[in-house]
Amino acid sequence: MIDLLKDKKVIFFDVGYTLDAPASGDWMFTRQFLELAGDKLKKKSKEEISKAFDAGLRYLAGNHLVTTVDAEIRQFYEYYSVISVQLNLGLSEEERDRIARDRACNMKNYIPYPGMADVLSALSKTHKLGIISDTWPSIEQQLEYIGAAPYLSFTTFSCFVGTFKPDRRMYLDALNKCGVPARETVFIDDSVRNLDGAAAMGITPILIAANPASDVETSYLKIKDLRELIR
Repeated sequence: MIDLLKDKKVIFFDVGYTLDAPASGDWMFTRQFLELAGDKLKKKSKEEISKAFDAGLRYLAGNHLVTTVDAEIRQFYEYYSVISVQLNLGLSEEERDRIARDRACNMKNYIPYPGMADVLSALSKTHKLGIISDTWPSIEQQLEYIGAAPYLSFTTFSCFVGTFKPDRRMYLDALNKCGVPARETVFIDDSVRNLDGAAAMGITPILIAANPASDVETSYLKIKDLRELIR
């Protein structure tokens, strides 16, 4: 076990690009989306796609208190409607519904990182483990699917808080649930911005750079593989 964890009682994890990765290579542009819209999407520029992506995220950020999977499906239906209009993809109502349901309910959209369950199993013997994640209600099924759920003692999901990291309310919710002072906790995330939010609350940050895009310079301890935590 790495030294940084030895005097801590609680380890919080992000989920995406921390415990698992998207099967399609993108959290929102799933295999089902690419199957139905991929040909037209290939004709769009990076700038057009980026603009549409930002418009979709603005919609999601403005409507993020989501407490059921049915509500999640409705929200993603609207999200893919925004994407379709922005990129002139011409997705029908039925296609948008199919994509939204797949995004919320198809757990094959997620691939656990190698050794993830073994790492959580080992750490759960010495620490309490929790989640702090920007996500939607289907995350509960996702954590079961990837094999993480049995090792978790508490969870903080943005969809139930109504805001995203690095809003301090996310970290306060997690700290309140674990009942341990911030100085005795660690948070592992792939975003320096999110880790900055945790550090401001007194939580010790660790950057995971399993996703190459997260492999940036930082003063925080950086790992590239979850298995480094227990070596």
